[in-house]
Amino acid sequence: MTTKPTVTITHIRREPNDEDEISQRPLELALIWRMFRYTKAHARKRNWLFALVIIRSIQLPMLAWAMGAVINGPISRHDPRGVMWGAIGFLVLAAVTQFCFHFRQRLALELGESVIQDLRRDIFQHLVRMPMSFYNRTKIGRIISRYTSDAEAMRVGWQDVFFITAVQAGQMFISALLMIWYDWVLFLVVLAMAPALGVLNYHFRRTLSYANRQVQESWSRVTATLAESVTGIRVTQGFVRQDVNAGLFTDLIRDHSGYNLGVARASGVFLPMLELNSQMFAAALIVIGGYRVLSPAVHMNVGTLIQFFFLANMFFSSVQPIGQQFSQALTAMAGAERVFRLLDTKPDWEEPPNARELPRIHGRVEFRNVIFSYVADRPAINDMSFVAEAGQTIALVGHTGSGKSSIVNLITKFYLAQSGQVLIDGFDTRDIQGDSLHRQMGIVSQQNFLFTGTVMANIRFARPTATDEEVVDAVRKLDFLDVIGSLSAGFSTQVGERGTNLSLGERQLVCFARAMLADPRILILDEATSSVDAMTEARIQRALTRLLQGRTSFVVAHRLSTIRHAELVLVLDHGKIVERGTHRQLLAADGAYAELYRQFVRS
Repeated sequence: MTTKPTVTITHIRREPNDEDEISQRPLELALIWRMFRYTKAHARKRNWLFALVIIRSIQLPMLAWAMGAVINGPISRHDPRGVMWGAIGFLVLAAVTQFCFHFRQRLALELGESVIQDLRRDIFQHLVRMPMSFYNRTKIGRIISRYTSDAEAMRVGWQDVFFITAVQAGQMFISALLMIWYDWVLFLVVLAMAPALGVLNYHFRRTLSYANRQVQESWSRVTATLAESVTGIRVTQGFVRQDVNAGLFTDLIRDHSGYNLGVARASGVFLPMLELNSQMFAAALIVIGGYRVLSPAVHMNVGTLIQFFFLANMFFSSVQPIGQQFSQALTAMAGAERVFRLLDTKPDWEEPPNARELPRIHGRVEFRNVIFSYVADRPAINDMSFVAEAGQTIALVGHTGSGKSSIVNLITKFYLAQSGQVLIDGFDTRDIQGDSLHRQMGIVSQQNFLFTGTVMANIRFARPTATDEEVVDAVRKLDFLDVIGSLSAGFSTQVGERGTNLSLGERQLVCFARAMLADPRILILDEATSSVDAMTEARIQRALTRLLQGRTSFVVAHRLSTIRHAELVLVLDHGKIVERGTHRQLLAADGAYAELYRQFVRS
């Protein structure tokens, strides 16, 4: 294959933290519209819900109107029959109103659940497609917070805030129309309250916006710290840091509680102020309405004033629920902002649309003048070139930070180099589908991860279609059947979260069996035997002889006893190959490898 020109890929970026932004537009129309687009898949349910919202917005003012009409009509005329029919009509309208309320609430809950289900599906699908670099710089607690508390805030926004606010706003609009029809002069008194409410709302919107943002950010810090503390509990207890860490966590909880109290204080002022404005309006209405009833020039009767009072009460009864929903709306918008920021996070690199599926490979790996950095201006691999022929075992040796894991990350296409080429059977890894490469690879690392489930399921993870017999045969080839058989329930033994029910050696043996079942063309052994006892390591060495046969293998190890039989040993230092050859050749050269080997023997 002809050599391609150097391709530069800029993929080092700093992930923006939630604390980076100092301003927020919680009621931003773009966010609301983007949330609304998630209802497209549930259009039938959404449309019925909107219809019920409109109907209920009309029904509630009509109840107030009907009550006023009965007082102003049959009751004022002393008509018992008319009063009876009026009461029956009111009850029928009330029953229909409650019928609509039931289905309005039910459909809102169902739509909210459906939307959040789709949203969480998209979050998960986005996360599993993000490259390793994203997880190296993003706290797991923040990811969990996006999926849980922020998504839950969006659910509340759909189920409660949006539709309750829509009903209350519609109720105010219909009430306003009826009040204008009855007495437009008195309605001007209502309009006179609008500027005061507008100024009040604007002031508290900014206050609550900032307070809710602080709550969301502090909760994200709490969840991130909690996840980190649980993951690192062995280190915490090992260094007797329980009290110190508990004190730091208590400070975070105290801060979060303080921010919540700030929201409560702001809401505690906002809602009473809204109610006070309503009461001031009622007092003004009594004065002006009483004057119009008593004035012979106006001819307004008492029944009309009572009807207007009912409608005005319905109008202002919507103000307080809308004010209460406002705080939740800000929380929902803050959650939406953070969730969509996560969904909009672009991977450091993406496969080209014309990326081809890698055919069955032999396993030849070549690095051509590869330069790679995790952080700008600090190359982890610097102008590296080597060839691993198909079926060879390549040992990667060097001190911590020399570039061993970086080579593995590039071979597995977890990262892409800034320049140069990584070739698999002559195919540039940039041009091939990562999944088609990973299906022909097996990886066994020092910190192997086991999923909750049985030993059988964890081994089968490498090839879900494998039969029980094939799983047992993979273990038999590695000569570990007796180890699995000694477990409490054999292959049916429950592993537990992160493999806690198994010893470290047993855990690694399961991962070796997983790699054997995958039957990979390229095998990565990243410090795979560095944490097991000598007897277990001896068994692994015998099994590895079978596992490595016919496969291109890259063995990363500090324990040099594991790589004596490698066809090629690459000695690395600060991202460069300083020596290469076989174990015997490098010992004879008496260079860097020989010194490492002498240190190993002395230890």
